[in-house]
Amino acid sequence: MASKADIIVGLQWGDEGKGRVVDYYARDYDIVARFGGGDNAGHSIVVGATKLALRVVPSGALHPNVELFIGGGTVVGLAALLDELDRLAAIGVDVERIKISDRAHVVFPYHAAQDRAAEAARGERAIGTTGRGIGPAYVDRVARTGITFGDLAHPELVADRLRFNLAGRGALLAGAHDLPSEEALIAQTLESAERVRRHVVDGVEYVHTALERGRRILIEGAQGTLLDVGFGTYPYVTSSHTIAGGACTGLGIGPTAIGRVIGVVKAYATRVGAGPFPSECTDAVGEHLRAEGAEFGTVTGRPRRCGWFDAVAGRYAVRLNGLSAAVVTKLDVLTGLDRIGIVTGYRLNGREAGFGAASAPGLETTTEYVEGWREPISHIRSIGSLPEQARRYLQRLRELLGVPIERVSLGPERSELAE
Repeated sequence: MASKADIIVGLQWGDEGKGRVVDYYARDYDIVARFGGGDNAGHSIVVGATKLALRVVPSGALHPNVELFIGGGTVVGLAALLDELDRLAAIGVDVERIKISDRAHVVFPYHAAQDRAAEAARGERAIGTTGRGIGPAYVDRVARTGITFGDLAHPELVADRLRFNLAGRGALLAGAHDLPSEEALIAQTLESAERVRRHVVDGVEYVHTALERGRRILIEGAQGTLLDVGFGTYPYVTSSHTIAGGACTGLGIGPTAIGRVIGVVKAYATRVGAGPFPSECTDAVGEHLRAEGAEFGTVTGRPRRCGWFDAVAGRYAVRLNGLSAAVVTKLDVLTGLDRIGIVTGYRLNGREAGFGAASAPGLETTTEYVEGWREPISHIRSIGSLPEQARRYLQRLRELLGVPIERVSLGPERSELAE
């Protein structure tokens, strides 16, 4: 009997702690599959003394019996993939169980150069991209000039397309002095292709055969719901669909193949780069959250903007993803605050507004406060054993989100999670 795949997605602007949550849930699955994004999203995993930062490979890497699949909706740099495979092999991970779809697209150095040039040209309107070429790679995919991992099996085709793509970017790359020559890029690409070829599979066949055989698949999202290219805070978004629906198009499966959708949400809110952030705290509270939560980007190291939990954004994300349940992360970071804020409403021109108004000039927010707690909570493994004030806070989040909270993360290590 065919099985159904479950999905884990982020509900905010990324950095919710999806990697550690996927790592925890992965023990109950046969395959962890990533459906979109590129190496601009870092997922951190801590298991005992092992600390792992992954950008490409799914977050089930430290479970030896779990297969890892990079789906067709992703865009992946060859150097980034090979570097990650080498780092995983160096700590004893069997990298032969890592597969990548033939439909995934390759990110090239000229994509990164174009990305950086475009961001610099925006000046004060800069979006805050990581400059790793993800957006331009997706543009090439839509423009039908991209190169897939399946194409890498055909050297002459790859060389021809690379020459064509470079010729069409002359003006865009005029200021890029660190790019390899055309022939050097072709040689580097074909050399890397030889190394990755054994990992490339027919992605549609792989996923559907697994489902038909009853294998359990956990689908991993990248970035967060509010960065979705279609439904996030456009134009300050990523270049792919980050919501649960993107799992279907990113892996080539229908909606009837989806089981549960689990949303990961931080106990407060953070954002990297520019864009609207209605619940942002630019005072000492924001500094406290950044310091206590170590809120610096896994990939870029950039400091994250911090603020209170935004329930308006949360309800919006629950709707977009058809959420079954939520996991709250970093609750321990709120320890020591006398009171904790929750943004419960937006008002624009004197009227109640929804998340669609998040970027509107003159937006006002309604914030309610609950009592904080001072007792350390990282050692607790049962939600019922948390301090009363912490339980009340979680209950309020559950009421505002409208879905059950089935687990709470109280620290970065795999075991620091309460049920």
